[in-house]
Amino acid sequence: MKLTVLGCSGSMSGPAGAASAYLLQAGGYSITLDFGPGAMGQLLRYLDPADLDAMFFSHLHADHCVDITGMHVYRRWFPDGPLPAVDVYSPADGMARTRQIGDDPEDETYSGAFHFKDFGPGARTTVGPMTIEAFPAVHPVPAVGLRIIGPSELDPKQDVIFGFTGDTDLCDGEIEMARHADLLLAEAAFEDGRDEARGIHMTGTRAGQLAQQAGARKLLLTHLQPWTSPENVRRAAESVFAGPVRPVEPGETYTV
Repeated sequence: MKLTVLGCSGSMSGPAGAASAYLLQAGGYSITLDFGPGAMGQLLRYLDPADLDAMFFSHLHADHCVDITGMHVYRRWFPDGPLPAVDVYSPADGMARTRQIGDDPEDETYSGAFHFKDFGPGARTTVGPMTIEAFPAVHPVPAVGLRIIGPSELDPKQDVIFGFTGDTDLCDGEIEMARHADLLLAEAAFEDGRDEARGIHMTGTRAGQLAQQAGARKLLLTHLQPWTSPENVRRAAESVFAGPVRPVEPGETYTV
């Protein structure tokens, strides 16, 4: 599997790029994980949207889903004719949320562009060689972490595990999601000693604890807001996690 960071800014787009959005590819199949502000433009740098096989959302806060309206326009009004509908998985009502963002009428079903599917905790599906499973997260709206098992980029005969927390505080569901992950992409929007709220986001320390308790091999930190220091969260995560830690940047790719 190959991960491309389309955007990694938390809560809003940032000076260096888009908000949370990631492209995961394996065996000729491509899926997106979240699709925040600026994601559509960045996706066009790496993939023809006609080749996108599915979209997954950890939750439906605007900074993780708002560019679905851009995907709708692209698929519906492409000059050479509409693109085929793509499956859209989310832990809440994706169709209703898309209507809210686009200010579309109640009879708009997006049937030509999207097939909306419920994907709450315990849900499981396959896209090509990738198996995607949803785990409980702790956030103010329905949210999940996503565990994806698929072929290794180095040895396609060997399966590897990629974990994506979405937005969450540290919880048992996320630990199970990240269990023995070869690569864990974890949000760490809060800084230790600055942000005291619980039940919303992780700090670098809690992201590191998640990786350590789950037995993950490598930790990537994401969803860092423009006012959050990547170095502060990295050092905090390294203080509790024995493996390698790196804050991601837009345009980076990682093989699993």
